[in-house]
Amino acid sequence: MTDAAPRSDLGTHEVHNQPPMPARDPWAQDATLRAALGDDAELAALGRALASDAIREAARDAQTRLPELRTFDRAGRRIDEVHFHPGYHRLMALGLEAGYAATAWDGTGSHLRHAAINYMMSQVEPGVCCPMTMTYAGVPALAADPALAALWRPRLVARGYQTARVSVDRKGAATLGMAMTEKQGGSDVRANGTRAVPDGEGYRLFGHKWFCSAPMCDGFLTLAQLPEGLTCFLVPRWLPDDTRNPFTILRLKDKLGNKANASSEIEYDGTYAHRLGAPGRGVQTIIEMVHHTRLDTAMAPAGLMRAALSEAVTWARGRSVFQKRLIDQPLMRAVLTDLAIEAEAALQLALDVARAFDDPARRPYARLSVALAKFLSNKRAPAMIYECMECLGGMGYVEDTPMPMLYREAPLNSIWEGSGNVICLDILRTLVKDPDAAAQLDARLDAARGQDPRYDAALADHRDRWPALPPEAEARWFAESLATLLTGAVMMAQSPVADAWLATRLGQARGGVAGAIAAMDGAQVLDRL
Repeated sequence: MTDAAPRSDLGTHEVHNQPPMPARDPWAQDATLRAALGDDAELAALGRALASDAIREAARDAQTRLPELRTFDRAGRRIDEVHFHPGYHRLMALGLEAGYAATAWDGTGSHLRHAAINYMMSQVEPGVCCPMTMTYAGVPALAADPALAALWRPRLVARGYQTARVSVDRKGAATLGMAMTEKQGGSDVRANGTRAVPDGEGYRLFGHKWFCSAPMCDGFLTLAQLPEGLTCFLVPRWLPDDTRNPFTILRLKDKLGNKANASSEIEYDGTYAHRLGAPGRGVQTIIEMVHHTRLDTAMAPAGLMRAALSEAVTWARGRSVFQKRLIDQPLMRAVLTDLAIEAEAALQLALDVARAFDDPARRPYARLSVALAKFLSNKRAPAMIYECMECLGGMGYVEDTPMPMLYREAPLNSIWEGSGNVICLDILRTLVKDPDAAAQLDARLDAARGQDPRYDAALADHRDRWPALPPEAEARWFAESLATLLTGAVMMAQSPVADAWLATRLGQARGGVAGAIAAMDGAQVLDRL
């Protein structure tokens, strides 16, 4: 049964030339994704759910009815809780039950499959992805302590969502967050001032964290100082004796986007914690979590691009101007073709990275390629999504469409888990410290030689320009060039529109804005949508 149609005859005028904008199924209507994952009934079911009116309404509610900080109960006792709209919880349950945090670890899937779930959900409600991503990424870090892993791991990979405020041993499913950043250090976590004091078998933490995303998780990986140096700890949100661990939420961050996710500022004041890993080895321990969160920050921009592109193409196919459909206007067709090539490349690159996460022999390549993909795709996303917005004209600037939300979301994944400069320096550091990573990347680039002269020339130019590592001031130029070449290698191996990508990214001269390309037949590119 469908709802009654809205009225088009309004007395003063009739509504026409306004294309219907049905919710898109991010699985069934994505040929690239299906080709990469094959037949998958669960992903198909998730796609149908994400296209449903009920889930789209839940996403809208989660984005507009914002999380609310509740510091005290009615008697004045501290509770430090965040209240979410039911739409938020509905989306969390949908993602976790579909295997967002579990499928890479529970034997039912892979990191590639996990990345596909992230890609699909990012198109509908990106804010809920943060706590689910951290839950997924925290699993490998727990290997540093078998006892903690025995308690937490089964609950983190359980396909369920439980919001009860009780200790983890009393729950069947749990979520995990992360709190590293402090005011004085930012990305320089070694400057952290939070300190840990031994207390029996555990520790008490004292300090402040400037960013703590998803503060209603069941636990958090965090960093604090011991005499031996910066150390990783697991902070339980709720204690086994049914008391609340001191976990003071000072405020929720008023962010540009990612509104459904309650990023916060917190204080530890005698907060109980378990040490995770050896004293003084905090960065080395938590980097396992960071490495896996970076996979999602490399995949999410592809999801945001695809959602924006879908809105633009659907509008252009249904809207008529000057006696022609918008999509049949040569200039609009050039713009949409260029944008579709961008979205395809971002997705193919992220899928390639995810495959590397599934191959232990390619772990060095995974560490390097995820940084390259995160850097390039996130730098491309804001401009690409803006151009999609402009395709809708004034409608694209209105909150009735998802375009403003997608545009606000676009810078996020470049900033989180290492901003652009940090990622570029990490790329240089990896190339110096991990010869296997450099060798595996070079092998991937070299394997693509001989397939297209445009790629061969670009690779030769890159190596002529930088026969060795560049000076630090050129790290962004170097990283962009290297990531673009890797994209080319991946596109030639995986995408039927590789020639269009080569022609517009490595071929003849083009302008600097979307659609400023040589005239081309965009049918093959646009038909994939």
